[in-house]
Amino acid sequence: MEWLCPWESARYFIFSSSVPTLLYYSHLIAILAAIIFAIALIPRVRESLPVKLFLATIFFFIIWTVIDIPLWALNRPDIDLFLWSVQVLTELFVYVSAFYFAYVFIAQKDLKFLWKIGLVALLSPIIVLLPTAYLFPGVDTSCVVSETSFVIYFTYGVEILLSFLVLFTSFWGIRTQSTRKSEIVLFTTGVIVFLVAFSSGNIIGSLNGNWDLAQVGLFGMPVFIAFLTYTVVKFKTFNVKLIATQALVVATMLLLGSLFFSPNIYVIAATFVAFSIGGIFIIQSVKREIKLREDLEISNKWKESLIHAMNHQIKGFLGVARNVFAELLGTDYGQIPEQSRPLVTHGLEEMGKGVEYVQGILNSISAQNGMLLYNMKPVDLKSLISDLVSQLKDVAEKAGLSFESIIADGDYTVSGDVTKLEEVFKNLITNAILYNNPHGDITVSLSHTDGKVLFAVKDTGMGISKDDQKRLFKPGGMGKDSIKHNANASGYGLAFVEPVIKEHQGKIWYETEVGKGTTFFVELPVNQSGTGGQAVAS
Repeated sequence: MEWLCPWESARYFIFSSSVPTLLYYSHLIAILAAIIFAIALIPRVRESLPVKLFLATIFFFIIWTVIDIPLWALNRPDIDLFLWSVQVLTELFVYVSAFYFAYVFIAQKDLKFLWKIGLVALLSPIIVLLPTAYLFPGVDTSCVVSETSFVIYFTYGVEILLSFLVLFTSFWGIRTQSTRKSEIVLFTTGVIVFLVAFSSGNIIGSLNGNWDLAQVGLFGMPVFIAFLTYTVVKFKTFNVKLIATQALVVATMLLLGSLFFSPNIYVIAATFVAFSIGGIFIIQSVKREIKLREDLEISNKWKESLIHAMNHQIKGFLGVARNVFAELLGTDYGQIPEQSRPLVTHGLEEMGKGVEYVQGILNSISAQNGMLLYNMKPVDLKSLISDLVSQLKDVAEKAGLSFESIIADGDYTVSGDVTKLEEVFKNLITNAILYNNPHGDITVSLSHTDGKVLFAVKDTGMGISKDDQKRLFKPGGMGKDSIKHNANASGYGLAFVEPVIKEHQGKIWYETEVGKGTTFFVELPVNQSGTGGQAVAS
């Protein structure tokens, strides 16, 4: 007959006198925090790889945590041995998925295939030896699963390695994406706190046998969730409409409910402090949202009035004036004196620019408000970019700039509105011309990357200062010195570009260095029929 551990059988697999009260408290908070945040992200799971990987991390963490409770409660050594081995494997999956998530979040691209093979190879010794006694020889008389030195040092070695890889990826991301420095630092802090807390708890338990103290490590998950929540709200990382007030209210309810599982005075005191801090944030959040709503109502009324005036009056006046100049250059009203023709021609050109200027602002406001209509059809992006290059190369060279385009062979068919996309890429290339240095360089490139098409336009101009970066994609958000380089700058060009790219399920970002230039990137999903071949330069 199988011998049993020296305590009573567990009720419902989780309730037993052998389970310390702190375990229920720590596990409840960690699991519910993970589940609530996961539910908020589920609507984005199909279209976002970072969301998928984050949910995978949460899934493995929840499995690990759920397994941990029966390990304490059950008095069956055979079941404990099985659960313990599964938990060790799940623990490694937590670290692998967390690193994978961190890399994609920071680098904004998928891991290379060889890296994925490497991660699988890293876990293979544990996967192969899991059913054998080489990892877990058995259960001792005190009902603790015995672990060999190999599994202890190998497991923690892998976890430390992956934690350092997260840090390395973070430093690389900060160096190559200076505009995302704050976002990356906040995110990495949360990940490292989570991984270090998780590791420290397990290391404490394995080395000195104090598994009660090891439970403190699980509080790393709520801290990670807190950092990630703040990152999502502040930087709109996952493009999720997460209302901070509601999140704080739910968190407060969890804190209060968890007291049922812990009569410990120190735990109650810590919960009270956390509740007080959460209450302060709730009050501040409510005040902030009321103020934002009031400001938004005033702003919307002002915008509606301005759009109506521009659309019906100003654009109408300019259109009539343009038609007058066009009629004068025709023959219906007789030939105008030759000495007057240049003046009338110039007037027609300027009126055309005026109509285009006003229309650009209107389109930008409509795009920002989600009121722009799209006619989605297959678009050959290669042909579109090539035509724009042909049109704008002469403009750049007349301005004394060197202009180069590099377009890799392949199928660049995307689903999109050809008119809107043409305006987007024309805007980006024109900005590179207007805000470049005299005798500077411009490089336009088009290539495939990870099943998507990547457009880039690089200039050697003034760069974008930190102050200008804060308002770059906002309506009217022109740079401080924009007028010096472009007298017709409106600040609405990039405010049009960003929402249009998002509507096409793509993303836009930039890398810049003041005094050395800026590179804008646009990534769009594409159905590739072939991406290999040589690049075509002109």
